Amino acid sequence: MTRTKSLGGLILPVALLFIAAHFTFTAVHGDYGLFQRVQIEADAARLEAQLAAISQDVARMELLTHRLSDAFLDLDLLDQQLRDVLGYVRADEIVLP
Repeated sequence: MTRTKSLGGLILPVALLFIAAHFTFTAVHGDYGLFQRVQIEADAARLEAQLAAISQDVARMELLTHRLSDAFLDLDLLDQQLRDVLGYVRADEIVLP
């Protein structure tokens, strides 16, 4: 009888220990755990840096678009675009292949 009582008294603490271990493991490694949070924060920082780079590109494009608009015509930029896109050269220039 003492052996049955001691075995029965051991089942509950072992079961509680396994349950606590499961919840601890889930809190660290689960979908909403600590490791996942660190990964999400790293992804957020990477995406914020990418957003800043894209915002700079958009601002540069807006400036170039404004410089080519009818209200503000930059002749140097127009000349550069003609050379790049259409391949124009002036009569006094030498073209090297």
